[in-house]
Amino acid sequence: MKVTRQSIQNKQSWPGYHVPDYDAGAIAQATKKQPQWLHFGPGNIFRIFPAVLCQRLIEAGRMSTGILCCESYDEQVVTRCLQPNENLTVAVTMHADGSFDKEIVASIADSLLLSRDENELQRIFEAPSLQMVSFTITEKGYAMSPAVRRDAENPPKESQTLLGKLTRLCVHRGRTCGRPLALVSMDNCSRNGEKLQSAVLKVLRAWREKGFITEQDEAYVSEKISFPWTMIDKITPRPSEAVREALEQDGLEGMDIVVTDKHTYTAAFVNAEKTQYLVVEDDFPNGRPPLEEAGVIMTDRETVSRVETMKVGTCLNPLHTCLAVYGCLLGYETIAAEMQDPLLRRLVERLSEESMPYVVDPGVIDPQAFLREVLTQRLPNPFMPDTPQRIATDTSQKISVRFGGTLKAAGVAASQFTVIPLVLAGWLRYLLGVDDEGQPMTLSPDPLLSALQKQWPAACSGRLGEVDEASLRGLLTDATIFGVDLYACGLAERVLDFLRELSQGPGAVRQTLSRYVR
Repeated sequence: MKVTRQSIQNKQSWPGYHVPDYDAGAIAQATKKQPQWLHFGPGNIFRIFPAVLCQRLIEAGRMSTGILCCESYDEQVVTRCLQPNENLTVAVTMHADGSFDKEIVASIADSLLLSRDENELQRIFEAPSLQMVSFTITEKGYAMSPAVRRDAENPPKESQTLLGKLTRLCVHRGRTCGRPLALVSMDNCSRNGEKLQSAVLKVLRAWREKGFITEQDEAYVSEKISFPWTMIDKITPRPSEAVREALEQDGLEGMDIVVTDKHTYTAAFVNAEKTQYLVVEDDFPNGRPPLEEAGVIMTDRETVSRVETMKVGTCLNPLHTCLAVYGCLLGYETIAAEMQDPLLRRLVERLSEESMPYVVDPGVIDPQAFLREVLTQRLPNPFMPDTPQRIATDTSQKISVRFGGTLKAAGVAASQFTVIPLVLAGWLRYLLGVDDEGQPMTLSPDPLLSALQKQWPAACSGRLGEVDEASLRGLLTDATIFGVDLYACGLAERVLDFLRELSQGPGAVRQTLSRYVR
């Protein structure tokens, strides 16, 4: 059985699956005529979350168009998974009892490539009907990289990056239909709308200063395009072999897990947990779909910021980082398996206890209920194949957000913390690339990995038991890494003491945790 727009018209052929009750082909044609929603970054979380939200609204008769999507980084996500299946996705929700909910998602009307489909993108941006352009391109996608800086220095038509081409498309919209637009980052990073806005405006102003665009062009983007902030939360791991096998047993074809040339894990299916949250600042100057009717919390910027801080700074992401670092060191292959280890489970419980007094209740989501769900349902789910190695990716970019806010809020009281400095020391121990059995360990990708290891001589040779404070002082004072100067807040010595204990030799990691986690 192949997943196609024609095959899903016969619902009787899909027992056990939720099959959309609309004509996917007709929705696709309507979308191309009057595009309303364009998305950049059609990866796993997009296909099982925003795309499903759109499907819910189409099925309820509240939207008559779907989503157009565009890939700007890893084209094989489109060419090997979306397009061969007529842009359909099998969305699999994995419950803690081992059961699956299976749904065919047909709301993606077309999938484009940034490198190839610029004319079509221009046509979409010209459409007065276009209300929102959303993004799941990871936090790195908003960085002013050397390539983006080159785009800012050269004429708009020579742009090569997503940020350069996006800015050019916005200018094009201003010169054609002139209607306003919302650019909506849905990436899991702090103040995501602000990051996107800052990047676009930097390119825009550079072009204006060089005379590549006019004052009117700059005014249109600055005044008529909004950049709402959002908080998104749905744990979406790599495609699971168990899910693939289950779908193939159902008779589905083409469910192979693909590892692209850029090392993206993708498939014609996506698996994720049931729990999901999307909180969005309601700032859409050209109108928007009724997202609240699909469960999205529409609110103001301050509330979004508080929800994001609650999740990223206390109730989920710091726990993930803690489990990622120590899971790698202790040889675990899934987050759920770590939660079966009484020592690691108590470690993240203690971490949350240390941080929760500094959480501000956002009002729309109860922090205690959110945390309880994370600890009792989400992290322990044995059928969620999320790995500490995946979560450990780019840790240097995450620590300041996940722990810096609590350290700043605590002030001088931070010097009394135990678990947060133990986690920070665990990350430094992880950088040695040697597990708790003394065996070499492959570290997850991180843009600062080589630079960080050079600051700690022992890290370059993988030797245990060598902790030179002088070589680490520059790192421990780096507020861009930790969010604060650890010496200034009184934690540096404690981190170093823990690091010395963790680095004594094989078995020292578990022994150290056992001493301090009660």
